Amino acid sequence: MPSEFPLPESSPAALNFAEKPLADLDRLIRRHVEEGRYPGAQIALARHGQVALFRTYGEARAGAAARDNTLWLLFSQTKVLTAAAVWSLVEDGTLSFSDRVADFLPEFAAHGKGDITLFQVTTHQGGYPSGDVSRESWADHGLMRKEVCDFKPEWPAGSRLHYHARAAHLTLAMVIESVTGRDYREVIRERVIAPLGVGDDLYVGVPVGQQNRCADTLGPDSDPPRDNSSDMRSAGLPSGGGFGTARAMAAFYQMMLNRGRLGAVRLFSPRLIEFVTRDFTGDRPDEAMTGIPMHRGLGPHSRGTGPRIRGLGLMAHPGTLGHGGAGTSYSWADPASGVSFSYLTNFVQPDPWHSARLDRVSNLVHAAIE
Repeated sequence: MPSEFPLPESSPAALNFAEKPLADLDRLIRRHVEEGRYPGAQIALARHGQVALFRTYGEARAGAAARDNTLWLLFSQTKVLTAAAVWSLVEDGTLSFSDRVADFLPEFAAHGKGDITLFQVTTHQGGYPSGDVSRESWADHGLMRKEVCDFKPEWPAGSRLHYHARAAHLTLAMVIESVTGRDYREVIRERVIAPLGVGDDLYVGVPVGQQNRCADTLGPDSDPPRDNSSDMRSAGLPSGGGFGTARAMAAFYQMMLNRGRLGAVRLFSPRLIEFVTRDFTGDRPDEAMTGIPMHRGLGPHSRGTGPRIRGLGLMAHPGTLGHGGAGTSYSWADPASGVSFSYLTNFVQPDPWHSARLDRVSNLVHAAIE
C-alpha cells in the first residue's frame, strides 16, 4: 500500500471501540464469504482522524485473493463524489444550488425542463428518474451532453421524490463540464480526491494501468453478465462508476465529520458541510425505495428517527449520514461519535437479503462504539 495515507493507523481499543461487536462483525463477514454470498469484501473503520480497522476478505477475481489495495466498484456511492465536485464549484462561486440546469446547459430546457434546479436534481426531485445514456457516450461526452439534455420528464420537478439511479448525476456531470471546460472525471479528481490524499485509493475513471487492481463484480443475473470491461472501468460514470478502497471512503467521511477538513487540508467550509448534510426531504417517502423516507441531503442521506431505514443501521444515531452502492456496499459517518465506516463487496445481492445484511453489519459497528 502507499506509505502516506491521510489517516494514521491506530487500533480499535485505542479509539474506544468494544472488542466483541467487532469480533462478531469479522465472524459474520467470514461466514458470508464461506457461504458464497460474495467472493470478497473489505471494511474500514475510522474515528477522530485515525484508522481503527482495515481488513480485506476473500477473492477479488476467480483464483485471485483480494488485497488491501484492491479497488472495488462503488456503484452509487460514486454519487457523493460527483456531488462533492459540485459542492466545490458552489464554494468558489461558480454555481449555486438554486441555479437552473438550463442556465449552463441551454439545450436541457427541451421537453419543458427549463426550470429544473440543481437543488431538485441533487435531491432526486428532478422528475426524470428513468433517464440514461448510451454506451457510446461513455467515451464521447459531446454525445453524453446531447443525450442528457434530451431526457424527458416523467412528472413535474419537485412533485415527487424518486431516486434517479443514473439521470441526476449524469446531469450534474454535464454541468460540471460546462462550467469548467474540463472532463468531469478530471474535476472530481483534482477538486476532491487528490486534495484529500486518497488518489491511490479512489478513482472515478480508473486508468488502464491501475485496472489490474479492480475486483470483478458478480451477481445472480447471468444474462447479461456484470460489466467488468476496461471500457466500463475507464468510463467512470458519475452515478455509479467509481472504484475505491474502504479506507478511502472512510477517509472521505472523516472529512465530512470534521466539517470539511482532513488533517491539514481544508476541502470545504464548515457551513457548506452543514448545508449539504441537511435533511431536505424529511419523512417524504422515496417511491423508488419501497416508500422508505431517505432524508436526502445534497449528496448523502441521513438516518432520521423512523422505524424504516436503508443501509445505515437501525441502531444508528439520527444524524448518521452516508450512501450505498447497488446490492453491494454502504459507507457512512456518525457525527455523534466521530466514527466513519465503509463496507464494500463484489457481488450484487438482491433484497431482502441485501438490506437485512447491511442492517446487521452496520448495527455491529454501532454496538462497538463506546
